[in-house]
Amino acid sequence: MPYAAITYRMKPGYEEEIAEIFAGFQRVDTPDFSGDDGSAAGRLLGTGVFIKDDVLIRVIHYEGDFAAVGRHMAAQKGVHILEEKLAPYLAKPRETDTQSPEGFAAYFREATMRSIAQLTVDTHPAGAATS
Repeated sequence: MPYAAITYRMKPGYEEEIAEIFAGFQRVDTPDFSGDDGSAAGRLLGTGVFIKDDVLIRVIHYEGDFAAVGRHMAAQKGVHILEEKLAPYLAKPRETDTQSPEGFAAYFREATMRSIAQLTVDTHPAGAATS
């Protein structure tokens, strides 16, 4: 079950205001999401949001097709409300309009950090030897 991380560059000094925005976040209507053809494409397992100075990172734990995660999130009303509330705190205004599902999906792809390691108990050598 992989993880993905989305970055946001924020204006420093607004950590508490940003924390309040996330405290009121409206969660997705369902953790299950579909592919382009309507068939099951995966599930959101959890998210975590971290901030330090001017960097905010949203970590997404999911299973399935990551591109479908972006499309699913783009269709969520709460995500658009969150994006609107975060806009004044962004270090640089977004070049992509995130209000449309296509624009949000494009931003989601562009802001995704490169994964260089994902280690779990399932891939631990000690766990593999006992299985």
